[in-house]
Amino acid sequence: MILADVFASSNYARECEFSTNILDDPVVIQFAASNGVDLANAAELAAPFVSGIDINCGCPQKWAINEKIGSHLMSDPETVRDMVRQVKARVDVPCSIKIRIHRDLRETEEFVKRALSVGVDFITVHGRTRRQKSTEPVNLDGMKLVKEVSTVPVLANGDVFTMQDANDIVAATGVDGTMSARGILENPALFAGHTVTPWECIEDYVDLALSYGTNAFIFHHHLMYMFEKTMSNAERRTFNSLTTIPAILDYLEEYYGLDIARKRVERSEQMLKRDINNTRITL
Repeated sequence: MILADVFASSNYARECEFSTNILDDPVVIQFAASNGVDLANAAELAAPFVSGIDINCGCPQKWAINEKIGSHLMSDPETVRDMVRQVKARVDVPCSIKIRIHRDLRETEEFVKRALSVGVDFITVHGRTRRQKSTEPVNLDGMKLVKEVSTVPVLANGDVFTMQDANDIVAATGVDGTMSARGILENPALFAGHTVTPWECIEDYVDLALSYGTNAFIFHHHLMYMFEKTMSNAERRTFNSLTTIPAILDYLEEYYGLDIARKRVERSEQMLKRDINNTRITL
């Protein structure tokens, strides 16, 4: 979630908050905004580098609600309608919204219909209201309703921690797909069918994070999530106390056999094979 007004007005913010490359495809950038002008300005700058623009209407944090962004927008469907309309008028990439449900599902239905009326391209629905805690179960009927009234693809979000969770939600609601937040942080290989993060995935993350210059806080934070279900309490206490990238790498090398040099050789060989295959296809 990137703040649209800051992204549009600050080159520093754009350089710090968003980067991509030609292999990162498809990629959707999600903006938080309180009005259509700020959102469209940001979308116009990002559009050449992304496959879609998403509007965050679901962030439940108090600071976001105070700024009239995120889940505050669930009480202002006309502003969201105008946001979608302005983005669609100024960029030539899909525009989607990520929403929550209302206690009164009739409000949710009306919200969705207004977005559909101006050509929203797809909808992701989190099956909780903005005031519900993540410990409460998602409302399957609410997500099902969004799918039933929509004429565009609908994704369901909330409580997706395994492929079985995803399949169960699809079966219960008829949605076109699922999105995971907490689950994918804990296990980036979730949609490959893994129930816990495989070591190969962690090695890939470490290699890529170092290659792209990820800062120590984010690097450590993601690894803490990935190890949550595989480390013992004692191991987690030790690992979570590490504060620098060299210390993290030393720990992984000593206790897990991390070998980045080998991993990079393997990755280079895979990329070479792919390039050769692509050349053959072209010829």
